[in-house]
Amino acid sequence: MKWIVAVLLIWAAWKFLRPSAKPRRPLPAEWEKAEARAVLGLSAEADEAAIRAAHRRLLAGVHPDRGGSEDLARRVNAARDLLLRGQ
Repeated sequence: MKWIVAVLLIWAAWKFLRPSAKPRRPLPAEWEKAEARAVLGLSAEADEAAIRAAHRRLLAGVHPDRGGSEDLARRVNAARDLLLRGQ
């Protein structure tokens, strides 16, 4: 009986005291346009062609297939989508 109680206590401690999953950052789609322009390195007057060119230039360096990270590629893509949707 003591073993069952001990196992239940260990399980309860593991279940409730283990660190929770790392909280995710807000999705880039929730960023404001100013933050998206900062990610792409654009001014407020940038047109669609400038947005696409900056996206292409940045993505070439941060794409996961070229040794970059998925998170950076996701941010660059989200910034482009946010800015193009607003035009």
